[in-house]
Amino acid sequence: MNRLFIKWTQYSLMALAMGLTTQAAFAQDSGTRVGAVNVDKVFNESNMAKQSQAKLENEFAKRQNELRAAIEKIKAAAEKLDRDGAVMSEAERSKRQRDLAEQDRELQRKQREYNEDLNQRNFEERAKVAEKANMALKQIAEQKKLDIIIQDPAYANPKSDVTDDVIKVLNSLK
Repeated sequence: MNRLFIKWTQYSLMALAMGLTTQAAFAQDSGTRVGAVNVDKVFNESNMAKQSQAKLENEFAKRQNELRAAIEKIKAAAEKLDRDGAVMSEAERSKRQRDLAEQDRELQRKQREYNEDLNQRNFEERAKVAEKANMALKQIAEQKKLDIIIQDPAYANPKSDVTDDVIKVLNSLK
């Protein structure tokens, strides 16, 4: 069943790509002016996106360091238990194992919360950049008299690529 689904998905994606290519070719033949933008490049190279990423790193640095410290603490306690476990009483060894298991569960909970918070904030920051990028795309489309701008096409002639223009506009914004 999974193979069938994968094959169907591959064929669907190929058909979609061919359809988009055909539509883009038709648009070019009909006099419609088409541009292309590489979204990943915009999010990786624009100053606004870099500032957003730095903001997130600063915002989450303390929690990340606390998680690293907790990991090291648990690792050290586990190593100590491994070393000293043979000379401990069964009750003491069991108690320390339960304590370690509890600390590990708490650490996993904190890591999940950290990841959820980071993902949420990353989504919010990317949405802000995307909003500005969309305004930049509209501005560029008007300046270059483009009818359509396609995001992340499988192939784009460098003449139709407006990614660097979008980055320039974003870099000029405050």
